[in-house]
Amino acid sequence: MSILDTIVAHKKTEIQSAKKNVSYTSLEESEHFHRDVLSFKDFLLDPNRTGIIAEFKRKSPSKGIINNTVSVEEVTKGYAAAGASALSVLTDRQFFMGKKIDLIRARRANQVPILRKDFMIDEYQVIEARALGADIILLIAAILTPQQVQQLGSLAKNIGLNVLLEVHNLEELQRSINPYIDAIGVNNRNLADFTVSVDTSYQLAEHIPAEFMKISESAISDPETIRQLKKAGFNGFLIGENFMKQADPGEAMKEFVEGL
Repeated sequence: MSILDTIVAHKKTEIQSAKKNVSYTSLEESEHFHRDVLSFKDFLLDPNRTGIIAEFKRKSPSKGIINNTVSVEEVTKGYAAAGASALSVLTDRQFFMGKKIDLIRARRANQVPILRKDFMIDEYQVIEARALGADIILLIAAILTPQQVQQLGSLAKNIGLNVLLEVHNLEELQRSINPYIDAIGVNNRNLADFTVSVDTSYQLAEHIPAEFMKISESAISDPETIRQLKKAGFNGFLIGENFMKQADPGEAMKEFVEGL
């Protein structure tokens, strides 16, 4: 069983528990459910911002603990001040030490779009993302059928959320594209061995239809890489570990942006 299989199996159990504890009605009555969602595209294309989607991540299955001493408010406010076009907040507890309250706290502290970074496999999670204050959900092609991508994407759009589809190869891209997607993210991490290579983004760039925003995810640790990715047509750049491994991730991003 791969790490993705393990994560999805655990996620199914987790979702069933969540449904018993918090009803759909309770989610829809939450503080953030009816707020105006921020436009992912508008912030990504804003010339006064960087295109960087800066991630708050304490831990990963491949690297272990990255940084579990900083607060989500402090880090995300630092990211936003440094010019982040969006924030990514991990909400998976079991494998990434994420918490749903992290997203709520990031929302209260910031006025830039927030991506709920999790393994979305059920409509309940989409409703929950809206309730937590997310503006964007992530749909990972590797764990979803084309029908599931369309179903979850359609629901997300119906309640006002932006949709980011994540792919790892051409086959995932071609089978998963549908009208409910706003952006396509190319994950430069090989899910089989966790190696990373930005070449994956360059290889898939020309295959992503022009109507979708292009996002490159992972393996970005140098401002020059962003300059080259922009030339290849990418609008956004998801960076997490490169900032989070520093004592002050917000300051690390500020220094990175100065290099741009």
